[in-house]
Amino acid sequence: MLTLHHNPMSCSLASLFALEEASAPFSVVTVDLAAGEQTTAAYLAINPKGRVPALRPARGVLTETPAILTYVAQRFPKAALLPLHDGFEPARVQSFMSYLCSTVHVAHAHRMRGYRWVDAEDTAALQAMQRKVPENMAACFELIERELLAGPWVLGERYSVADPYLFTVTRWLAADGVDAARFPRVQAHAARMAARPAIARALARQVP
Repeated sequence: MLTLHHNPMSCSLASLFALEEASAPFSVVTVDLAAGEQTTAAYLAINPKGRVPALRPARGVLTETPAILTYVAQRFPKAALLPLHDGFEPARVQSFMSYLCSTVHVAHAHRMRGYRWVDAEDTAALQAMQRKVPENMAACFELIERELLAGPWVLGERYSVADPYLFTVTRWLAADGVDAARFPRVQAHAARMAARPAIARALARQVP
């Protein structure tokens, strides 16, 4: 049995989606980020980074969304969430997920976690970062729309773990002040994702 430490508003939603797609046996533990549960000694003993997601298989703990998604795909190969026998396609998936993790997520985080980059007392700097978020997120999604999303799925005709990750990040656009209608191919991808039974199951089992 796997245990996913998760928060519904975070990137850990992608791991929840992937576990459902894989029909994996798992349980969910909700981490209350607003209450600071991620900073408690009990949670830091699980993930010293103090963030979600954290996935607990029998062997230790896995953190970081791209690593967890890759693990799920490899652990449950019958779900065909990664083209494991092709040397190039898995690297394409890693390239895309790395972009979401290192660039898109960071641009998004400047809206509410600017204190990671400047002192919390520096109000002007924090506000400047927040003002830049819509522009930066739109630029990221313009690239995804134009170059990175092959369609209908990230890899083209083949669904992979990159798709729930993109769907998760796409759900942040409205709160980041970006009109998703600017990106019709991304919107169409989100609609296809929302229609998948595994996505509905994952959303239904979340604890607010």
